[in-house]
Amino acid sequence: MPKAHLKQLFFFFIFLLLLSIPTLVMAQEGNARTVNLVELLQNLESKYDIKFSYVDEDIGDVAIRIPNTESLQEILNSIQNQTQIKIKKLNERYYTVTKSTTVDICATVLDNYKENTVTGSTVEVLGSEMAIITDQDGHFALQNLPRKSIIQIKHIGFKPLFIAAEELTGQNPCKTLLLDLSFEQLDEVIVYQFLTTGLSKRIDGGIQLTPEDFGILPGLIEPDVLQTIQALPGIKSIDETVSNINIRGGTNDQNLILWDGIKMYQSGHFFGLISAFNPYLTDKVTLIKNGTSAQYGDGVSGVLDIETKNEIAGDFFGGAGFNLINGDIYGQVPITNKTAFQFSGRRSLTDFFNTPTYDEFFKRAFQDTQIKGSTGSSDDIQRDENFYFYDFTAKLLYDLNADHKIRVSFINTNNNLDYSEQNLTTSSETQSRLKQRNISFGGSMESNWSDVFATKINAYYTSYNLRSENTSANSEQVLLQENEVLETALKLNTIYKLNEDLQWLNGYQLKETGVLNFSEVTQPPYSNNIKGVLRTHSIFSELEYKSPNQRLYARGGARVNYIQNLNTFKEFIIEPRLNINYELVEDFKMELQGEFKNQTTHQVVDLEQNFLGIEKRRWYIADPNNDLVPLPITQSKQGSFGLNYDHHSLYVGLEGFYKEVEGISARTQGFQSEGLFNEEIGSYTVKGIEFLINKKTADYSAWISYTYNTNTYTFETIVPQSFPNNLDIRHTVTFAGNYNYGNFKIGVGLNYRTGKPYTKPDANNPVDTNFFPSRINFQEPNSSRLPEYLRADASAIYNFDLSPRIKATAGASVLNFTNRKNILNTYHRLNDNDEIETVESVSLGLTPNISFRIRF
Repeated sequence: MPKAHLKQLFFFFIFLLLLSIPTLVMAQEGNARTVNLVELLQNLESKYDIKFSYVDEDIGDVAIRIPNTESLQEILNSIQNQTQIKIKKLNERYYTVTKSTTVDICATVLDNYKENTVTGSTVEVLGSEMAIITDQDGHFALQNLPRKSIIQIKHIGFKPLFIAAEELTGQNPCKTLLLDLSFEQLDEVIVYQFLTTGLSKRIDGGIQLTPEDFGILPGLIEPDVLQTIQALPGIKSIDETVSNINIRGGTNDQNLILWDGIKMYQSGHFFGLISAFNPYLTDKVTLIKNGTSAQYGDGVSGVLDIETKNEIAGDFFGGAGFNLINGDIYGQVPITNKTAFQFSGRRSLTDFFNTPTYDEFFKRAFQDTQIKGSTGSSDDIQRDENFYFYDFTAKLLYDLNADHKIRVSFINTNNNLDYSEQNLTTSSETQSRLKQRNISFGGSMESNWSDVFATKINAYYTSYNLRSENTSANSEQVLLQENEVLETALKLNTIYKLNEDLQWLNGYQLKETGVLNFSEVTQPPYSNNIKGVLRTHSIFSELEYKSPNQRLYARGGARVNYIQNLNTFKEFIIEPRLNINYELVEDFKMELQGEFKNQTTHQVVDLEQNFLGIEKRRWYIADPNNDLVPLPITQSKQGSFGLNYDHHSLYVGLEGFYKEVEGISARTQGFQSEGLFNEEIGSYTVKGIEFLINKKTADYSAWISYTYNTNTYTFETIVPQSFPNNLDIRHTVTFAGNYNYGNFKIGVGLNYRTGKPYTKPDANNPVDTNFFPSRINFQEPNSSRLPEYLRADASAIYNFDLSPRIKATAGASVLNFTNRKNILNTYHRLNDNDEIETVESVSLGLTPNISFRIRF
């Protein structure tokens, strides 16, 4: 079948699928006997010859159960009881309907396994001093709460539950809430709304994102995991991509990214501009900058642990949607009461039609390279590209019983590019192809053997492949490159509760990583093939303590690694870890964190003039004895101290940190100017402070964040030995806020940072022709800086109901709505005439996007 027909068939299939979802869900509703309140009032007006006066925005999204009575008064009483909306009779025909700003709520709290009552649960109204304890029957009731309040219910041994107050109104009998059992109860969230709903700070200092509860951030209309974390102090992407996240001055390959316990070697689509992880089946995401648990290895800069939904729901749920780049669908299907299947799929629309969003993304990825000093003209070049990406995931959930749960997960991500350039003057043509793929699957089994002992065993296999092919003009030269990573791992965690306040974690991990790097050039003939295998055995142990009065939290442990390259070296590395949080006085806490870490995989950055000017990052394993690419094991030491104040609607945080990273190669740092560096091995030191102040209420959240750091390289074989890091951004400021009005949410933000360092050619003697080929004489490394970076973003979301069961969301966003031109990077190279070309990489211009989603 021709490719065009396949595209049309796929698009038609997705279109039919999106159309059929509401019909299927409506069919399932069948006898639910719920109706929109406005619709019910209109029916009553016709039936009883009466009139209601109301504001559509107040009651347009209210769904109620249809009262089983013919009495008008009983129907009106039922409406008021279910919704706590007041109906006032003015005369025999006219009524007013008003939505109160306060509500009365009640509920009964049970456990989710045997549905026993949970006596003594704490019920707290977030952002206020209102709190209550459930009685011996697990029941509670509260009156005159703000209608938009969020309720938190927590109890030792259970996961905290958050629910909107409006969901607990008008229930007779009161609604039943089920708390999930939690074996590891010591690690609790201490701040619920952190910038926006669904973003929390944990007691161990980690940041937790729950996409299901996610509100809105400036420029985002979907809870993209890797975009969201960039709103936090100390985290940024210096080149505006999600595949190059910099945590406290580290490169992206120094981050450990896990998806359901599987290490990911590909994190982005569209060459880093879009996250590769579908957020709509993601249960929670945990970001750790320091004080990492001993169970985590790798990632000398940070850890991003992504977990998909892990509980079996009684009913089918799912959703679908699209924006101007891609469309997606997801769902969970219960097979039995002990088994369920999850799925998600996403594909770009870029090869079906172009959009303004795609055009800006494409220019940023491929055509934002402006060459100054070149004698060529881009007007004589005809370009043709075919680009698309897709990903899909699957997960099988099986509960043997309440104490033993088996999970099997699968993820596949793909990027494909075919690109050609034809010179209309010379008729010469250059063709380039790039394919990137990641396939991973893993399984786990969690077991609670008793009230005090639990285990989790996890195993995975992951395969990453990057293949590029470039054919030069008139097919004179063909360049082939391939990078492949194969990794298998087995991990066992055991948790023993010594008492109600102290637990002991122990474990073992075996990991084997094989990496292939192949290159071949046809003219002149040349090829190399680098293979390597690393095997790592790790044992870890740590104690975790939380005082009975919850003022002190402490976790301390160590990880011991035995690293073996099967052909060249063996090494023992011991890594202590520490994490302390102490409440000095009420609402005022201090935290102390420290860690030693190492990693054995690195990304070498290739930037080639003959491949679109695109960075190709290739993975290598550590091997200091390799003649072609010598890479040592990278090791880090980090310490930090912070103070946090959190009272009602105000959060203030201040943290200072110091980090040393040794065993880095110049080839992994992204130096791009030709001839400036080779295989030098060195280190970097980064120190700084992070500040955040956030004022939040039920209706709005506003914040200012500021980060200051100095980031310095040390290479003993370079003059001077110390100079600014490529990621040495001294000052970063964010001012942003969001506002909720009913079902409408809006976010606006401004991001500022000082310029990135770069290296200029020597002004007096820029080109040294005494060498063949000629080379550029540079000034001291990173002695110049780019102009300041400034970008303003905005986004808006509107939630509404298509039916009582089907929810919908429409969103719009604009990145860089001032259309400011920001230079992200600059480097220099020589052309064939020994002229210096200055290459500038430019940020996204004004980039609009819209989205529409349904969920059920």
